[in-house]
Amino acid sequence: MVKKETEKELKELEKKIGKVPKFFKELTLKEPKMYELVMKMEGHVWDDGALTRKTKKLIAIAIAAALRDQHAVHAQMAGAKNLGITKAEVEEALRVTFLLSGMPAYVYGKAQLDEVMP
Repeated sequence: MVKKETEKELKELEKKIGKVPKFFKELTLKEPKMYELVMKMEGHVWDDGALTRKTKKLIAIAIAAALRDQHAVHAQMAGAKNLGITKAEVEEALRVTFLLSGMPAYVYGKAQLDEVMP
């Protein structure tokens, strides 16, 4: 059973980045020290700095599409919706993916986009 404090942290993380992967939730029980370290890294990476959280999310979508990682693309796009990112913004990020990673990555990302943001 996940502690209430940990549940609260995971809900806050979900607000920031979107869907939290199952394996990450399992870390809270199986590897609590690793979970704590990952949470610190997550906060450092996703907090606004020189780049906004929205910009970072678009970068994450582009990378996930380039890697053709279905779970990551879907999770990142779900998180994008939570951050108010528009379909047009995601499409533009995917065009950069096309330029640097080729047509298959672009097509893969677009198919996921149309599923998550119809």
